[in-house]
Amino acid sequence: MPDLGGIRNGDKALKVAVYATLTYDIISATNSSPQTSEINAKKRAPTLMKWVYIGLAQAAGFGIIGAVLDEDTWPPILGVSLASVVLWIQYHHAIQAGLGNPGPSTETY
Repeated sequence: MPDLGGIRNGDKALKVAVYATLTYDIISATNSSPQTSEINAKKRAPTLMKWVYIGLAQAAGFGIIGAVLDEDTWPPILGVSLASVVLWIQYHHAIQAGLGNPGPSTETY
């Protein structure tokens, strides 16, 4: 491929962003928001992290597929990894904050 003044490097950054976005979308599809999780941690804590882990496993699978299909193996792995770490921290914090300082829940049982 001819040198197009850094466009190729931009392609790598775009790939990282695509896989990070994919990870965020997967987690969004399998979990409530961290805010809702914090507010309702008293009832949701036992199952929330299970679904976070299921989402992270799905994202890892797509990252592996991307790494296998792409000649640049690191952008899919980096994108999924960065997003996975950030999302795990968010949900873990939400649960800890909600259990440590429970406020009024948005759910009734």
